Amino acid sequence: MSADIRPAASADSARCAEIYAPYVTDTWVSFERDPPGTAEMARRIADYGTSHGWLVAEVEGKMAGYAYGSPHRAREAYATSADVAINLDAAFARAGIGRQLYEALFPILKDRNVHAVFAGIALPNDASIGLHEAMGFAPIGIYRDVGWKMGGWRDVGWWQRLL
Repeated sequence: MSADIRPAASADSARCAEIYAPYVTDTWVSFERDPPGTAEMARRIADYGTSHGWLVAEVEGKMAGYAYGSPHRAREAYATSADVAINLDAAFARAGIGRQLYEALFPILKDRNVHAVFAGIALPNDASIGLHEAMGFAPIGIYRDVGWKMGGWRDVGWWQRLL
């Protein structure tokens, strides 16, 4: 499935929040407990869109998902590293849109002097692991029992790719 990829705008915040909400409320994929609202999502789009890039994918005029980069850590020496994430509307899962988003996001990050990107994946999550490994990420470690969500301790695996 081919998507039109473009930079996110504040007007996209409501749809981004709508796409993200089920990840927060129905899964342990996100460690947030309460879904961010439109205003908070607009703030994130503005912040990360400016610093690292935030892209949306549209299929036939409907937003199918989004991807963004964010700071990996706050200290100066980490400035050339970024965390990346993708969230897709469930109706568009496994349609190649995640790959298209990353293929558009990575050059933006590289142009902003990012050398290494990291993806934290709450485990288990075979679909996300498959996407990241297909995009050239390699596993680098697991934080065990790092988050408590949905009645249990959750692990987060970390994957890395050099740009």
